[in-house]
Amino acid sequence: MQIQDKHHHHKHKKETYHGNHEHGSHNHHHEHHDHTEHHKMMIKDFQKRFWISLLLTLPILVLSPLVQSILNYTLEVPGHKWILFALSTVVFFYGGWPFLKGLFDELKKQSPGMMTLIAVAITVAFGYSTATTFGLEGKTFFWELATLIDIMLLGHWIEMKSVVGASQSLQKLAALMPSGAHKITGDTTEDVSIESLAKGDKVLVKPGEKIPVDGIITDGNSQVNEAMVTGESRPQKKQENDKVIGGTINGNGSLNIEVQQVGKDAYLNKVIEMVRSAQAKKSKTQNLADRIAFWLTIIALTIGAGTLTAWLILGKPFVFALERMASVMVITCPHALGLAVPLVAAISTSISAQNGLLIRNRTAFEKSRKITLLAFDKTGTLTEGIFGVNLVKAIDTNYDNKKILQLGAALENHSNHPLAQGITNKAKEENIQIPEAEEFENMTGKGVRATVNNMKVAAVGPAYLEENDIEIPKTDEIKNYETVVYILADNKIAGLITLADKIRDASQSAIKSLQANGIKTYIITGDNENVAKSVSEELKMDGYFAGILPDEKQEKVKELQNKGEVVAMTGDGINDAPALATADVGIAVGSGTDIAAETADIILVNSNPQDIASLIKFGKATFTKMIQNFVWATAYNVVAIPLAAGVLIGYGILINPALGALLMSLSTVIVAINAQLLKRKLNLKPLNK
Repeated sequence: MQIQDKHHHHKHKKETYHGNHEHGSHNHHHEHHDHTEHHKMMIKDFQKRFWISLLLTLPILVLSPLVQSILNYTLEVPGHKWILFALSTVVFFYGGWPFLKGLFDELKKQSPGMMTLIAVAITVAFGYSTATTFGLEGKTFFWELATLIDIMLLGHWIEMKSVVGASQSLQKLAALMPSGAHKITGDTTEDVSIESLAKGDKVLVKPGEKIPVDGIITDGNSQVNEAMVTGESRPQKKQENDKVIGGTINGNGSLNIEVQQVGKDAYLNKVIEMVRSAQAKKSKTQNLADRIAFWLTIIALTIGAGTLTAWLILGKPFVFALERMASVMVITCPHALGLAVPLVAAISTSISAQNGLLIRNRTAFEKSRKITLLAFDKTGTLTEGIFGVNLVKAIDTNYDNKKILQLGAALENHSNHPLAQGITNKAKEENIQIPEAEEFENMTGKGVRATVNNMKVAAVGPAYLEENDIEIPKTDEIKNYETVVYILADNKIAGLITLADKIRDASQSAIKSLQANGIKTYIITGDNENVAKSVSEELKMDGYFAGILPDEKQEKVKELQNKGEVVAMTGDGINDAPALATADVGIAVGSGTDIAAETADIILVNSNPQDIASLIKFGKATFTKMIQNFVWATAYNVVAIPLAAGVLIGYGILINPALGALLMSLSTVIVAINAQLLKRKLNLKPLNK
């Protein structure tokens, strides 16, 4: 599968090579609006409501006639029914408030779920018990009301703690944009805020600084590191009339740039907007607990109303029919359901974390079992994002391969450019003594030169050879995806070194095991056609998209989804953020940027593609546990609801609240034990730390 190369900067057909690359200091623009604080406050709120409600529940239990009869003791307190009413009222309004509020929110969105079910049950219990306190015949449900609220608060608290805080991705993305720029006015420059710039203004970007705006170079040339935006692993040569993107990092040259886009029109801000809308869309996805709660709510309301109507038609007094209805409604809300998912989620989240998988979005994690296609970003995910030396070849017979590597390393020892580091690392691996280089000079965009052992030596790219009419040696050993560095000695080619981004050792086995599970694998990369094709073929993947810009990555994910695929996307850069947020499951690899991690649903701490296969198996095991828990949580309803409605009253069988309570407690205990068994179920090998 091939896609036309669309990078604007690929119009330079010549390979460029760039020497020393120093980073200047630059200010990060921080926005202090922090969603995580809000999330922490919500967890604290549930925690506080739980403990206060639990304290108030203890006297309610002690004073409840039902509890007294079960435990066979008597405690007469003057005005005890009013004390019960007062305590229960506080528990209902204070402890039950999140659920009552949730009921209105869910109904407003027309998607009744867990909150609706809980709110209906506690409202019926409170309403009916209040009526009996003030004279209606019947029993109160105060203790059921209080324990139900306690368990549901506990469940929500556990659940919120088990899922990592809300995303800070948008603040992190915004922080990439520098806050100021050097505006050129006539012959002077002044420091101004980015907000004050307009289209057509000129700005100066010094070596090592972040480029503050999207614009066009009017003067100067440099190498620009665009990896964090486009994913292209190699810094790009930029000269007059080339476009540059705000947030990317300038190399050694000074650039004068004419402002094209600022503010909301700037490229990075468009990325922020894409992430925001994708996350908003994804958060609407209902999770499993809500879907089951939706049906239980429908069943509770239907059977409750049916019970009341049926007994009235059969000529029973209204009070009797009302009590049957209230019993049905209270019993239908299974206490165990409140813990069924949170406990499994909390346990699976902690096991995952120990095995190097951080789950941030449980809904997406539940979806991981349905993945049909996995799209990989190449650099830093399937490959190491580190340039390794593939070939060292002496051209001049006066030199051998070792000597070529030695000269290359002597020159590159002064540079922190990714290619330079690849060459010096190779020399160190081979235990080659690296000589000292003198009179070192960086030829921006062309290479470096120096004097080594009294000899003029240079490390250059093909562009330098063409400019200086030096014939490029022909060799079949150079692959079209490799970068070539030519080593010149006294202005003659002595040899060459080729480098390429290394494929991770684990990538091969990961692709195999994913394909064995029926999952298609694709590459979506900002890198060029040759690189994408070679990696795709070497790993025997199902296809690739090359030269893809970030907004196109998101489009590719949507395109695959429209074909009916459930798409998981892995990535590690800002360029992947919109696609990670759009994919059904976004997986960030831990070696990547914080921004990728913040927009992803799951983070792989160890950047090992093999973990993705483990993740999918784990998703299936967790889902099975959740289903088992739902079965236990709701199984007692199948028995209890008809009995509470009075189906077998003709045989003298009518479920009393005590039996209902016993069945309820039993299902809660079973659910808790079953969730713990997930630990045994999983034999993920602890990952290499």
